[in-house]
Amino acid sequence: MASTAARGRAEELLSRVPLVDGHNDLPWALRAAWEEGHIGEKSTPPGASSAVRQVDLRALQPRFQTDFLRSRRGRLGMQFWSVWVPCRLAGDAAVTAVLEQVELVRELCAAYPDVLGFATTADEAERVFAEGRIASLLGAEGGHSINSSLGVLRALRRAGVRYMTLTHNENTPWADSATDTPEHGGLTPFGVEVVREMNRVGMLVDLSHVAETTMNAALDASTRPVVFSHSSCRAVADHPRNVPDAVLERLAANGGVCMVTFVPAFVSRAYAEWDARLREAMAAAGARHNDLEAREAFLASWDGPRPPAVGLADVVAHVEHAREVAGIDHIGLGGDYDGVREQPEGLADVSGYPGLIGALLERGWSEDECAKLAGANALRVLRDNE
Repeated sequence: MASTAARGRAEELLSRVPLVDGHNDLPWALRAAWEEGHIGEKSTPPGASSAVRQVDLRALQPRFQTDFLRSRRGRLGMQFWSVWVPCRLAGDAAVTAVLEQVELVRELCAAYPDVLGFATTADEAERVFAEGRIASLLGAEGGHSINSSLGVLRALRRAGVRYMTLTHNENTPWADSATDTPEHGGLTPFGVEVVREMNRVGMLVDLSHVAETTMNAALDASTRPVVFSHSSCRAVADHPRNVPDAVLERLAANGGVCMVTFVPAFVSRAYAEWDARLREAMAAAGARHNDLEAREAFLASWDGPRPPAVGLADVVAHVEHAREVAGIDHIGLGGDYDGVREQPEGLADVSGYPGLIGALLERGWSEDECAKLAGANALRVLRDNE
């Protein structure tokens, strides 16, 4: 954990330079909490407005890892809000759901105009940050949400979506996921066309969640810098969701950025090994580990060991490894808050960023290096795709 003095230095730094987080799942967490009856009344009508208006995000919200009280404490400057839809929604249902998620984020910005400002470009994001608000950008998580349609892809871009993750936990008809059985050897010819169209319209190609073969195929096809919106380093923790060193090396040549995530299963070797045991137990029971809802249900009754503790130091190890392999100009942060049940000690919610930056300052990182990690690199890649 960072000392009080180091955290203070980090807070002052982040008041001047924006902290850009690559991935936050609050939009779906709000929707799910409303649909499950945890917030709001059953009589409220369906839609984005209902989910947004049933909770006061200016106050502490223990159900979530994100609220605007803790975002301020964490000096969050710019956020890519994930407009994710689960893989169980396919075809037209996935398209409908992703558009509803886009609308939900716009409703959030309308409901909290003093806190959030919608942005679609780097210049707009910097202007919102200068006004003392959190610049709100959109990232679509999972290529299944376009239903194999370049027209839907273009429509999402027109709606303000600035990146798309090529897959989620399952393959799409044109790209292999890191957590599914390979089908395509990476990208199909249509998958290559998707990447090239994303380059053309100015949408960042996000390689989190994809198989290593897909990472390499996308790097072969892309003429613009790519991102990993929320992935860590496979050499530090051997999890399929992490990025191998060979790809990190290619990322530097591409000009892209790996936004290191905080997810315990991805950052802790011990936790990754525990997660592998869980995967085996689920497979033996005929359950799918890459189905998030099935995973939660299985965990509730599993009599296996509890997961090991994970801390801020585990995340520091990934940040420093990514810097060593890809270089200081090719790293960032993507916490994945409200996308997982728990986060590491010291980074349990969005208030933790200054603690991480403070720990790096104590380890000898310069303020310029910390500024690049915090957001300057991500903003550069955003501009390079405009």
